[in-house]
Amino acid sequence: TGAPSLVGKLETEVEIKASAGKFHHMFVGKPHHVSKASPENILSCDLHEGDWGKVGSIVIWNYVHDGETKVAKERIEAVEPEKNLITFRVIEGDLMKEYKSFLLTIQVTPKQGGSGSIVHWHLEYEKISDEVAHPETLLQFCIDVSNQIDAHLLAEE
Repeated sequence: TGAPSLVGKLETEVEIKASAGKFHHMFVGKPHHVSKASPENILSCDLHEGDWGKVGSIVIWNYVHDGETKVAKERIEAVEPEKNLITFRVIEGDLMKEYKSFLLTIQVTPKQGGSGSIVHWHLEYEKISDEVAHPETLLQFCIDVSNQIDAHLLAEE
């Protein structure tokens, strides 16, 4: 059946107390505030080109992953406010050493029959070789950041 596929998908869901709209807005309207919510994971997010939360705009994330400071330059591929969805495509940075392509989608849905929301993180990627691990440690990173943003949003209320 040939070589194992280098293309992969990983996803995780995080239950939060904050509203779907508020959480979504953190990544669309003010991702530069994510570092305030999660300072040990996200060092900064800077607008490189375009406007915050607009398709085609480019942002640069400085983050700490697996104990190392890393950088990711990402282009916003999709924003769907009615679905509280945003997709980032990594175009430069540390992930590009191991992956040919890397897409990250964050979608937040209100929890059925209650307050709070579910944050759905979806990673789609193609590894440059079999030696590269699936980015499972990045999922834990996403979970940690989600919980910290949630706490930050609740503290603001």
